[in-house]
Amino acid sequence: MKYQGIREEELKNKIANDYFWLYDSSKIIGNIDFCVCMHQSEKELVEQESLLWAEAKKGASDIYKSIVQLILTIGKARTFDIFLPPALLGAFDCEKMAFIPYSDIHDIFYLNDFNWNVTPSNHDTKEFKLIHKKVKHLIDSNALLFNFIDDDRELIKFIKKNFIVGKFGLTKTKIDKNNFMIIYNKWLQLVKPTIAVKWEAAKSKGIIDGDFYLADLLSQENNTLKEKLFVLLKHDHYELDRKIDEVGMFSSKRTDFTDKQLAHTQFWNKYDRPPKEEYWDYIVARRDLLVPQDVRERKGSFFTPQIWVALSQQYLTNVLGENWQEEYYVWDCAAGTGNLLAGLTNKYNIWASTLDSQDVDVMHDRIKNGANLLNDHVFQFDFLNDDFSKLPKPLQDIINNSKKRKKLVMYINPPYAEAGDTKQRSGHGKNKSNVSNQTLIHRQYSSIIKDCAKRELFIQFFTRIYAEIHGSTLANFSTLKILQAPYFSGYRDYFLSDLKSMFVVPANSFDNVKGSFPIGFFIWNTDIPTRFNNVEADVYNTNGIFEEKKKFYSYDDDKNINDWLRPTWKNAENRLAYLTCNSNDFQNSTGVFIQSNKSNETSTYYKPITPNNLIQSCIYFTVRKCIEATWLNDRDQFLHPNHQWQTDDTFQNDCLAFTLFNNNVQSKYGTNHWIPFTEEEVNAREKFASSFMTDFIKGKPNPPQKSSLRINLLFEPDAAYGNNKPLLFSREATAVFNAGRELWTYYHQQPNCNVHASLYDIREHFQGRNEAGKMNNKSLDETYTNLIRKLREKLKQLAEKIEPKVYKYGFLKQ
Repeated sequence: MKYQGIREEELKNKIANDYFWLYDSSKIIGNIDFCVCMHQSEKELVEQESLLWAEAKKGASDIYKSIVQLILTIGKARTFDIFLPPALLGAFDCEKMAFIPYSDIHDIFYLNDFNWNVTPSNHDTKEFKLIHKKVKHLIDSNALLFNFIDDDRELIKFIKKNFIVGKFGLTKTKIDKNNFMIIYNKWLQLVKPTIAVKWEAAKSKGIIDGDFYLADLLSQENNTLKEKLFVLLKHDHYELDRKIDEVGMFSSKRTDFTDKQLAHTQFWNKYDRPPKEEYWDYIVARRDLLVPQDVRERKGSFFTPQIWVALSQQYLTNVLGENWQEEYYVWDCAAGTGNLLAGLTNKYNIWASTLDSQDVDVMHDRIKNGANLLNDHVFQFDFLNDDFSKLPKPLQDIINNSKKRKKLVMYINPPYAEAGDTKQRSGHGKNKSNVSNQTLIHRQYSSIIKDCAKRELFIQFFTRIYAEIHGSTLANFSTLKILQAPYFSGYRDYFLSDLKSMFVVPANSFDNVKGSFPIGFFIWNTDIPTRFNNVEADVYNTNGIFEEKKKFYSYDDDKNINDWLRPTWKNAENRLAYLTCNSNDFQNSTGVFIQSNKSNETSTYYKPITPNNLIQSCIYFTVRKCIEATWLNDRDQFLHPNHQWQTDDTFQNDCLAFTLFNNNVQSKYGTNHWIPFTEEEVNAREKFASSFMTDFIKGKPNPPQKSSLRINLLFEPDAAYGNNKPLLFSREATAVFNAGRELWTYYHQQPNCNVHASLYDIREHFQGRNEAGKMNNKSLDETYTNLIRKLREKLKQLAEKIEPKVYKYGFLKQ
């Protein structure tokens, strides 16, 4: 064997040096072991073309099984959608190498009934055996197996002769509903810049690059096949905005390519157009994915997943009755391409309007392909600017009739963009221009909606519906701001409607929505004046499985946790550290931390921790940190507690212990008063600069008057610490101290240790920092890794003990 007894990484290096020295073998593609490409300069924008993707195995192996494993790895990850596939696939071990033309097996990747979720290394699955049979036949019949010793010269000749771009013919990538967005992102880089359009100006007129991509995608021989699209590819140019002019003549606009269509031709030579016709309606309906993010936010071009569409219609049935579709009218006034209406059966009672005429064209095209809508009930309408006189006459009749209006369901997933965010509201940011303050509804109702809620586009939809279609049922998807956001309190005074039913789902289950927070579906009866206080909602996971019920509150009558701690900030004398007191909900708890210095001198969040408010500060910090933030509790508010915590010594001491081993205090910014051990306990080489924390824990009396750190009475004389007694810790808190002591002791054994080190300093010592200056997540020191893991486990157990009291004492509502 030529390469016996070496590791896989070394084998790959030797194969690259011995046989592929003329090529680039350094590229890493997904989970593929070995890749050979043509060399490419950094200035070249086109994607680097692969010549070979191969599986590598150290030692001797079954080469056929190795290639099968490679094929299953590629198919499972759909690597061919992300990168251009190579001319050849292959596999090698210490004694041999085999090849197979990609074009001979690429049809396997598009089998409808093939299970790509099987483990590639499992040789017993039917999928593995199916591919194995085909692979073995192809390799044996084409003599594409080479032994490194016996066939060395033949292998070198084969590579020299065949590793040329296009040698095995170009295998075009098939397009389907799974990869059309990946191809679109590449199209944006390579084709869009060569189309003679001023894109920012076009976007302001509602023309988006995605419409040009659809024209390309659904074409054959450079002619668009679907005439209803807003943009059509006509061989060497595009046509758009086709209409009949005032004299009855057909007119349209035209735009050409700036490079004589060269980039366009090169790009589409790699893909098999058009996709199968079975995918056309899906791709056109998902035009929302091709809309730029800022336009989606303003216009609401967000596709509601079918799993939530179906569930929302079930909830409508539960609230309105089994025959609701016969008894009620439905208007989606932010319809996009109409997917929210899929599943509704009575097309004579359904209306759909949208801001973009292109989306109207898409819906009309879908109607031709079987969508259950009426052409005359689908229309262009700007809900936040247009007068209702522009509506179809039957819909006007419903809105203008008080009895019929009560049978109207406004069924929407409206746009969510806002003119201002948290930074802007706190004076540290700026408004987004032309987002929500340019609409007629904003101007008309600005005096009624007296707070920041009017900046939200979805609230403007709510307001017009509540004011001008009063008595109707509003069934909507949105965030929970209308229920919980403090700056929506004034709007809750205005929007007096009865919330009949509600469910919540993870926001990231919606396409192009990032973040970990809930999106709700609400059913409101606007005819019953009710100010929202709380609701019990059903909770579903990403897969649509019911998990639990959860209560959501307005918090309008509650003081928050910052209100509770604020009185202790008046005297900043004898500062121990800073506590950042961020906004009061879970989503902002990541911004709550304790450190020695102000990393942002202009921030108003930094509040002093002194001997006098140490316990309350530790309670604040622990309450904000001991419960994990999830998508479901993301908007829950931390509140001013009741008084019961003041007589619970164990709770207070648990919070102190939790905080001592969770802070970001650093000794380089001044004296470290947060060392929870004496010098003897950790075998320190020198005396610590401060013994404040151990003195505090032992209940020692105040130091002399001249000392800079005096402890004043925090509570009444009969309350905790009034008699300066030593603190007694729970079993869980003691376990945390013990684990921490082991860590500190090990650190003080290091030859270059900082005697006055904080927990943060110790972590930094062992974990180090990367090139960007960020602390590494892991350490190469195995002993430290075990010690820090043990400390974190004990802290987790302590947090679980504290959690029930967070609710008991009113810091959070159940």
